[in-house]
Parts: sequence; structure tokens; C-alpha cells
Amino acid sequence: MLKTLTFAIMHFSIAFVLVYLLTGSWAIGGAVAVIEPLVNTVAFYFHDKVWKRVEQRRAQCEALAA
Repeated sequence: MLKTLTFAIMHFSIAFVLVYLLTGSWAIGGAVAVIEPLVNTVAFYFHDKVWKRVEQRRAQCEALAA
């Protein structure tokens, strides 16, 4: 979970700076920096869980084949 949290902080920062530089608006930068990375962070968390299951199943298949 710590990995997900640090990823979120990094993502919020990058999103804010990029949108602020593109628009010059603190409000739009802040809104995008909150909404987009929040959605991405939740998606990343579940994506990571799915990949862990895929890796476990692959390891089990390899163990059975050996």
C-alpha cells in the first residue's frame, strides 16, 4: 500500500505542474491534479493486484510442469 501511496503523491505533483504550465490556471491544475491521479491510483492498485495473481498462477503452472 505504501508503494501505491508514494505513486499517488508523485502523480498528483506531475499532473498539477503539467496542467498549470499548459493552462496557467491554479484552479484547473488543482482540479486535474486531484481527479485524474486519484482515478489512476485506484486503477493502479487493482492492476497491481491482478498482476500479482497472474504471476502466482504462472509460478504454480511452472511448478506443476516441473
